[in-house]
Amino acid sequence: MIELITWNVQSARTPAGAADWRQVAATLGRLPAADILCLQEVSSGFAARDGSPGGDGFAELAAALPAYHAASVVALDVAGTDGTRRRLGCMTFSRFPVVQVLRHSLPWPADPAVPSMPRSVLELALDTPLGLLRVLNAHLEYFSEPQRLAQVEALRRLQREACAHARAPRPGLDAGGPFAAIPRALDAVLAGDFNMLPGSPSRQRLLEPFADGTPAWHDAWQLARPGQAHAPTVGIRGADPFTFDYAFVGAGLAPRVRSVRVDDTAAGSEHQPLLLALN
Repeated sequence: MIELITWNVQSARTPAGAADWRQVAATLGRLPAADILCLQEVSSGFAARDGSPGGDGFAELAAALPAYHAASVVALDVAGTDGTRRRLGCMTFSRFPVVQVLRHSLPWPADPAVPSMPRSVLELALDTPLGLLRVLNAHLEYFSEPQRLAQVEALRRLQREACAHARAPRPGLDAGGPFAAIPRALDAVLAGDFNMLPGSPSRQRLLEPFADGTPAWHDAWQLARPGQAHAPTVGIRGADPFTFDYAFVGAGLAPRVRSVRVDDTAAGSEHQPLLLALN
């Protein structure tokens, strides 16, 4: 069995508004079965919400989780007033060997009506007991529905491209060089904070079938819990909790979805970890 966790850690936010990356690692440590961790809103150089230093989450998490292979993608990289860099992105941790890492910038069309920032998706090819597995860690736009829809279209294009690579592998050149024929997996998991509600046009579009036979994305929650409404993943201690965090699987993995659940013990981030088990 393989267990994957996706969690928006919101820059290691604590209930008091500080930042504590050790708390993030400790929370993940209480979920010891996890083989793959997809974390969003990992940051470095930004102040915490209470104004205290936010630390370097990329470095601190890598040091705190030595049992995993770590990969990261930075979506936002700007200069701070003191000349240091301020970065925000995603990290994926894997107990399985990492065959390849790909980093994709997502579309960011102009939308002057709302605030927004660049977004990205981190793709890892992993050598797992279930075979070669493609894991995509995504964090989509919050404020702008047009930008989010454009990013969904990009995720669909990536699925189409990756499956075409898997079905028609390219010839290799110099096994130890950059043109080596590294395989791209057909089976895939797409997880993260999508900033979209279960009934939204963005989610509906992501799940639409492909006209060319590319394996469609399936919502793992619906596969594991047919007919059951999504459990909220955001603001569960407030008056109006809702769902923004998902795990989707390609059609080939749909029969392997064993369970999906929300962990309600994490504190600090407004998001809760979502756990997906495959067998």
